[in-house]
This record gives sequence, C-alpha cells and structure tokens, in this order.
Amino acid sequence: MIESSGFTKAANMAGGKKKPSNVTLPSRIQKTLSSVWQDKHMVLFKAEYTFLVTAVLWFLEIGINIWVIQRVAYTEIDWKAYMDEVEGVINGTYDYTQLKGDTGPLVYPAGFVYVFTGLYYLTGHGQNIRLGQYVFAVFYLITLLLVFRIYHRTKKVPPYVFFFICCASYRIHSIFVLRLFNDPVAMMLLFGAINLFLDGRWTLGCALYSLAVSVKMNVLLFAPGLLFLLLCEFGLWKTLPKLTLCAVIQLVLGLPFLLVNPVGYVSRAFDLGRQFLFKWTVNWRFLPEDVFLSRYFHLALLLAHITTLLLFALKRWKRSGTSIWSILTDPSARKETVHKLNADQTVLVLYTSNFIGMCFSRSLHYQFYVWYFHTLPFLLWSGGVKKLAHLLRVLVLGLIELSWNTYPSTNYSSLSLHVCHLIILLCLWLNPTPALPCQKSENKAKRH
Repeated sequence: MIESSGFTKAANMAGGKKKPSNVTLPSRIQKTLSSVWQDKHMVLFKAEYTFLVTAVLWFLEIGINIWVIQRVAYTEIDWKAYMDEVEGVINGTYDYTQLKGDTGPLVYPAGFVYVFTGLYYLTGHGQNIRLGQYVFAVFYLITLLLVFRIYHRTKKVPPYVFFFICCASYRIHSIFVLRLFNDPVAMMLLFGAINLFLDGRWTLGCALYSLAVSVKMNVLLFAPGLLFLLLCEFGLWKTLPKLTLCAVIQLVLGLPFLLVNPVGYVSRAFDLGRQFLFKWTVNWRFLPEDVFLSRYFHLALLLAHITTLLLFALKRWKRSGTSIWSILTDPSARKETVHKLNADQTVLVLYTSNFIGMCFSRSLHYQFYVWYFHTLPFLLWSGGVKKLAHLLRVLVLGLIELSWNTYPSTNYSSLSLHVCHLIILLCLWLNPTPALPCQKSENKAKRH
C-alpha cells in the first residue's frame, strides 16, 4: 500500500473513502523533499541521493560545456586528419593502406569511418568546427547520462564524488569539446552497452559493444571481463552466438574495405603492434627512450597484463574451491546454485578488466584518459581496504587528474600515475570475492 501524508490520511478517515490515486504523486514528491531536507547535511554522502545530485550536475554541465566552447580556444590535433581520411573514402578509395591524413595513415576500424563521415557532412566538409564542438558536447552529455545511470544502479559511490568526475576535470572537457577525438565516441557507445548488460539485454549490448570496438580498438580492454561474464551467465554454447554477432558486425562494417584489400584493412584497423612516439607518453616518461621502444619491454607488459587478468579471473572473479571450467557448462546443468548477475558484479568485472589493461599499456596518450576516467570512482570505492578514507580516495583521484594534466609529462607525473594505479589495483585485489553466478551461493534464486 502506498503511504500518504498525514493530511491525506486524516481526510480519508473523515470522509470514509479513499482519495483518487492522482494525489499520490504530489504526496510522494512532498515526502521526498521532506526527506532531503531532513538529510540535507548527508545528501552528498548517502548513495541513495545519487539521482538527485547527478541530475543537478548534469544540468550544470550544459552551461559548463557552452562556456568552454565559447571561451576556450579550440586546439587542432586530429580533426583535420580525421576529415582527410574519411574524405578519401568519400572520393572512392577503399584500400585502407591508401587512406591517410596530416598526422599519418588511417589506423581505426570501419565504424570510425562511418561516424566521422556523418560528422564530415554535418559540419560542412569538416569546416564548421564550432558546430562539431557542440555535437561533441552532446556526446559528452549523453556519456554522462549513461555513466550516472550506472552509478545510480550500483549505489556504491557517495554523490559528492561525482563533482570530480564531471565539472572539475579540465582534461576530459578538453578531450570532448576542444580536441574532438574519436575516443569519446567509442566510450559513449561502450557505456551504452554496459547499461544494456545491466538491464539484462545481453545480445543488444554485445551488438553495441562491437560497434564501440569498430570506432576504436581500446574498447577491447573490456573484452576479457565481458567474456567471463557471458560464460558465467550463459555457458559456452549460449555465449558463442553472441560472440558470433560481434564478429559479424565487424565483418559487415569492414566489408567495403575487406573486398578491396583485406590484409591492408586488418593490418591497419587492428594493428596491435603499432609503435607509439615517446614524446607523447603519459605513463612511461621516466624510462629511457630505447627501453620504451624495445619489443622485449612490450612483451613483458603483455605477459604482465595476461598474468594479472588470469589471477583476477581465478582468484577474485571466481571463488576458490570451484572449478574455472564450470563456467563453460550450461548454467542449468551446473552443480552449484546459480543466480543472476547483479549490477555491482557486472560493473566491477568490466571496469577491472579495462583498468588492468590501462596499468600495463605500452603507452598512454592524453586523449586515452577518457578510456577509464569515469570508472575510477567505482574502482576506488569497490576496494577491499575499508580503512582507505574518503579523503585518501579523493586524493588518489586528484593525483591521477594532475598526472594527466601535466604537459609535457615528467618523470614525477608518470611515476605518480603508476603509484596511483598500483594503489587501486591492490585495493581491488583485496576486495572480497563477488559471488558470481558460476559460484556457489547459499541463497537460491531463480534465473531469468
């Protein structure tokens, strides 16, 4: 039964009949406002007020983005190169090895070409940069909505932290509306996919995830965690159609280029061995340049990346005492009791998978900050170190922001970034093992 206000209850008793249901909405709003007023000193600290705080911040961000676009000078980095690359496709060149811009060859998958072809026409062949900035401001606001919805679903982070992940970050605003990189587009699609996973729409989520990968390959850092979740939720045989869907989307999007030069397309769009320039690195500035460029160093990072993922999968994502092979079987055939993934479990595995990739990346450039920026508060407040006070968590966020805002990067900024990464990684390792559906659970629950 819906609880009404005291005045409504009294009227019902006096009249001997129920009031129409349309009075419950004002009563509910009145009750909410009353609760907020009573807890006004705790609104910024109680996770149940996430929706209220994020709504205020989102509307505030509209004004901030307009102010940034109007007052802060646009900086040309890759936009002109993007336009040159897609113009080559528009002019009939489908050989990926022949597509290039001012900053070098086209090195992004086909989804990038389609998205930025649309932006090419929308902005008058790329000439109306101001309009492009406002389009990216819309992308930014959509991304915030998707991110805030995830935090609202998990209710793990105190609302005051959201100020630091939107209004206070100069670098993120710069990446979106002052630089117009493709990274924000990929991450917007990625957060859309995660929202679909949380809603239980795994097939549609996988389709959107594949579209995100087609814009930029960094989204593959979430792939190990996503594969683990799919196997836990569906088992091997029911996971295969979803993986096939992801592959088919890549094939269809890349088909015009694959028909002309398949090797050229795959080698350019999915070049996992691409060499990065030392002058742009944010995370390895303290190394000698010859070490940074060394293939042995790259192999060591890859080995560390894979080893850390395996350790988390075996020791943290899966409870000890159960076989990792059990996730390959159909959930209905497993001996252990199974239940649906909750929001915390899903987000933690995906965000951790991506974060591990960031920790062992061969190089991080300034625009790569958006790859994990919006996930950092969740990771910090998911850590198993209960004594890590709010102030220390905010300090870690501040140091990471400072490291990414230091240009050019220095030995100290790179080292501080690695120290912060190590703190977060250790906190995640000490996090109590989540009871994933491929694990034993004391409380039986129906699988939907």
